[in-house]
Amino acid sequence: MKDPVSIDLKPGERIDELQRNGYRIIQDPGKFCFGMDAVLLSAFAKARPGEKVLDLGTGTGVIPILMSARYPGAVYDALEIQPDMADMARRSVLMNSLSGSITVTCGDLREASALYGAGSRDAVTVNPPYMNEDHGLVNPEDSKAIARHELMCSLEDVIREASACLKSGGRFYMVHRPHRLAEIFSLMNKYHLEPKRMRLVHPRADAEAKMVLIEGSRSGGAWMKCEPPLVIYDSDGSYTGEIRDIYER
Repeated sequence: MKDPVSIDLKPGERIDELQRNGYRIIQDPGKFCFGMDAVLLSAFAKARPGEKVLDLGTGTGVIPILMSARYPGAVYDALEIQPDMADMARRSVLMNSLSGSITVTCGDLREASALYGAGSRDAVTVNPPYMNEDHGLVNPEDSKAIARHELMCSLEDVIREASACLKSGGRFYMVHRPHRLAEIFSLMNKYHLEPKRMRLVHPRADAEAKMVLIEGSRSGGAWMKCEPPLVIYDSDGSYTGEIRDIYER
């Protein structure tokens, strides 16, 4: 890795360590900071040398930055609708000397296939808003609300545009909530994304799943692997060995 570049911070921003390759990220806690779901998705997704990967709704760019550490031979595009978030993502890319492999664009996820071209990407990753209109009223101008609620895009928008951007056989990676799995699979079927791999994430071994990691294939055959559950905390409240490995390797 090249030496990190010095970047000026704006009011409210901070620099956080990503614990991988010496990479760091600019965030503003008053707007939104990435969570474990983004880290788990970056480890669940795969990219091969030379592949083109698109991250939809990238926020501050954590998923492509983490994936570039795991899969440095791939090329990453990151799309974010909020200008301030996209600006933080761009400066984080510069700070980590990753401009040659990650490009950040400020734009609407609902227009992703028009922006990047239909059938142009080998893989698409997305950590979308989990909450729909059933979760009550929210402030549509609040950055945290936009990241958590389907204000700027719906789940159908996400799956439709991801599928449209993928080549035949291209891979779709998403983290979401298990209670929406029926809707997720229905929409994947509608837009020709065949579920291929799924892993439920549990806070503890005896607790119900709170997240689900999904891989789909554009126009793939009907076959899916259900991987063993991923448990976050041991009985003593510490991270399990697998979670430590994900954060450290």
